[in-house]
Amino acid sequence: MTAMNEALIECRGLCKNYDMGGEVIHALRDVDLLIGRGEHVAITGASGSGKSTLMNLVGALDTPTRGNLVVDGLNLETQDPDTLAMFRNRTVGFVFQQFNLLPRTSALENVKLPLMYSHNGDFPDPVAQATRCLQRVGLSDRMDHEPSQLSGGQQQRVAIARALVNNPSVILADEPTGALDTHTSQEILDLFQELNDSGMTVIVVTHEHEVAEACRRNLVFRDGELIEDRLTNGGGG
Repeated sequence: MTAMNEALIECRGLCKNYDMGGEVIHALRDVDLLIGRGEHVAITGASGSGKSTLMNLVGALDTPTRGNLVVDGLNLETQDPDTLAMFRNRTVGFVFQQFNLLPRTSALENVKLPLMYSHNGDFPDPVAQATRCLQRVGLSDRMDHEPSQLSGGQQQRVAIARALVNNPSVILADEPTGALDTHTSQEILDLFQELNDSGMTVIVVTHEHEVAEACRRNLVFRDGELIEDRLTNGGGG
């Protein structure tokens, strides 16, 4: 399903096991998968199916037990910790269910923070870049507000702006609408669609059918295995 796109993510025989007090849990079992640049993908499945494990591996938050994983040309299982830290900061934009914003810090400062860690020479003016990202998510009038002064939907928009600030290759969103009401969730899904329409690769981990159907491609996991890979009518056609 990625023949028309350059592969951004390539998994070959990807496995992840956890030793839980002598019992081995097979969180991912020999997953083969290609995701192309510019795709809009939902990873779905019940709790314990392996969907979050896959996201953690793709985002270099965890390491595979076995198999090959290449993201944006980098073979993740062979890299040192410093290289992986730089990869997480520059290549991947993370969006989480609980926003993970610094509480007594303005929206602008929250969005600017990844640039302070990466020293990304592409953006010599961090304030200008953070401002552009907040404008992109529709919060140009809320830049000086702290999270407690923002609605849940606005906080998630700040988190998305922060994910965008280093111009990543892919957005990884883990249950991004889980803490939001239906109307606000739809606004966030529309924003992801706008980002995808502009060329951004967006991958959403979700257990919600409506969220999955808003994406163009659905990957369904069960017991650590990829059991279905299908296109939907969502994701802008």
